[in-house]
Amino acid sequence: MSIAKNVYMGLLAKLGGKRSLVLNKEAEAVGKKWVEALNVRAIGQGVKVVELSGGNQQKIVIAKPLVQGPKLIIFDEPTRGVDVGAIAEIHQLIDRLADEGNAVAMISSYLPEIMARSDRILACRQGKIVEKFSAHEATEEKIMYAAIH
Repeated sequence: MSIAKNVYMGLLAKLGGKRSLVLNKEAEAVGKKWVEALNVRAIGQGVKVVELSGGNQQKIVIAKPLVQGPKLIIFDEPTRGVDVGAIAEIHQLIDRLADEGNAVAMISSYLPEIMARSDRILACRQGKIVEKFSAHEATEEKIMYAAIH
């Protein structure tokens, strides 16, 4: 699907089946807003998402739930497989969402990413939280030790 229709699907999901008809003008307006908000680089909104770079595809994946206006956002490996420029933009978005008062949880296997973005870090082992750290007391060593011992 096009960028606009893809983002619009997130809005339709929020409506819970109350509307299944895609309104092209509304889809274009919603798509344009989120393309600008997330700095998606594309020739136009008619471009199919599969034709975008990995980082821009990831931004569209992020836009679909954000269009619903959630107060809790969970990012699971938000920057895996994307280029360095897109990583910085995704990190800025995560920071902005938190600064706007949203609850943001991030799951990542890349510890420097977790440590740079977090106020609090939870280490898990076998599906259970085994240790909690504040951002200023956490080190990679402490987190890894908690996760494996």
